[in-house]
Amino acid sequence: MKVTGFTFIRNAIKFDYPVAEAIKSILPVCDDFVVAVGDSDDNTLELIKNIDKQKIKVIETVWDNSPEMREGGKVFAKETDKAFQAIPEDSDWAFYIQGDEVIHEKYLDNIVAAMKKWKDDESVDGLLFNYLHFYGSYDYVGHSPRWYNHEIRVVKNNKSIYSYRDAQGFRKDENKKLNVKQIDAYVYHYGWVKEPDVMMNKLKNSQTFYKGMRWLKNAASKQTYDYSSIDSLRLFTETHPLVMKEHIDRKNWNFDYDISFNRLSLRYKAKIFLKNYLGINSFYQNYTEI
Repeated sequence: MKVTGFTFIRNAIKFDYPVAEAIKSILPVCDDFVVAVGDSDDNTLELIKNIDKQKIKVIETVWDNSPEMREGGKVFAKETDKAFQAIPEDSDWAFYIQGDEVIHEKYLDNIVAAMKKWKDDESVDGLLFNYLHFYGSYDYVGHSPRWYNHEIRVVKNNKSIYSYRDAQGFRKDENKKLNVKQIDAYVYHYGWVKEPDVMMNKLKNSQTFYKGMRWLKNAASKQTYDYSSIDSLRLFTETHPLVMKEHIDRKNWNFDYDISFNRLSLRYKAKIFLKNYLGINSFYQNYTEI
């Protein structure tokens, strides 16, 4: 069984993406790794090249800044596809990781076992992961329906598969959802754990790729990011991936949250009620579990 990792990145240093940690977290189970490095304003290219010169293949790309690609984050999907299309034909699986996602080492054996189990099953297009979304600091995770709980991060090396919308998930052929198996593994998402000024700069930059999003426009209109404007969090009491230790040790801001102030909107409460008591799932689901 051959596994190729892949991702895309741009301005990782400028916006404090733990992309080196992301790659290192799955590199032990990958035979090789393709990284599409976009035209950056910092030393992202050098950062990626110095991770592992034997396993990592770098593709230097130029992001498409046309109006079409700057709507709804389409350019993120296009960059993901550049990396995916460069995966060697003899690879069985493609392991996707984004620049702010990390896999805990305790899940690697489960992931490998699942890849071996479903490698030759043509009905399985990919593997579905659970998610933890850290917010404000490394001590809290999102605890409301605003956060997606699952997404596909391992897919078959089938070039009819492509990145969907803003690269959150995948589709195949003519917009068909992928058939997936859920596995016992979590993605640790650190996209909302940054120094507040850096977080604000990231949001301002994101505005150029997500036009028309009112919440993003409102959030980016302030001088610095206000982490207190959140509906519900819970304390994280377990361990972080080992590759994140140095990154976490560099944290230079404080964020304390009183979980007694947790609150959910009526809309989210209604969605939870429908799912838990009536079996009606009104949440967005970009895959088909089999």
